[in-house]
Amino acid sequence: MRILVTNDDGIYSPGIAALAKVAKNFGEVRVVAPDVEQSSMGHAVTHSRPLGYKKSPIEFPDIEAHRVNGTPADCVAMGMHLWKNVDVVLSGINMGPNLGNSMWHSGTLAAAKQAVLFGVKGIALSTPVGKDEPDFEHLETYVAKTLELLLKNKELALYNVNFPPDPTDIVWTRQSVRLYDGTIVPGTDPLGRKHYWFTVTPLEPAEEGTDRWAVENNMVSITPLRLDLTDEKILKDKSHF
Repeated sequence: MRILVTNDDGIYSPGIAALAKVAKNFGEVRVVAPDVEQSSMGHAVTHSRPLGYKKSPIEFPDIEAHRVNGTPADCVAMGMHLWKNVDVVLSGINMGPNLGNSMWHSGTLAAAKQAVLFGVKGIALSTPVGKDEPDFEHLETYVAKTLELLLKNKELALYNVNFPPDPTDIVWTRQSVRLYDGTIVPGTDPLGRKHYWFTVTPLEPAEEGTDRWAVENNMVSITPLRLDLTDEKILKDKSHF
């Protein structure tokens, strides 16, 4: 199995090193990741300038690794163009969760979506981060269990996976869709110039059976997704006009 590994945190992230290490147990691995952090880049693609593809400045033991001056989706496009017959794209392990509404702007998930657009299975993997970095060594067992579960068949699919800091089980979930209170927080930089931070506060608790609920209860969440965003109910209702 040929496994392309990427992320949105960039080539220097410990999360991508941890994922590549586990992925080696399932096949031949190549790493192609952004040269700088691209968090919350969403599914942006670079079309107004050429892209560079260079050898990684850091070593991935027994793995060929490269960096791209582009977005996560660019990395998948470049990786699959220059390394033929890729079977699956793994994106992560992201430093921070991609739960619920955050799927809309996640660069991590966008890389997995780009794989599916190219006809290849895509899996996005994330974990929360606090004041300290995630303990990726502690997560290794559950990362391996999750990959074993999702890689055992070759069907074209898109999965969003989130690991709690201390997993106890793996569950299938649906996306948590909650309303948020968007808040702009003003500030001032050292030169006295105004700047602004955007933050959100959930207005509703997580529902049982959702990705956020699973992670809050120390379970690995696997959410199957699809590219078709059509609202079938509204389409059916409107089809009579």
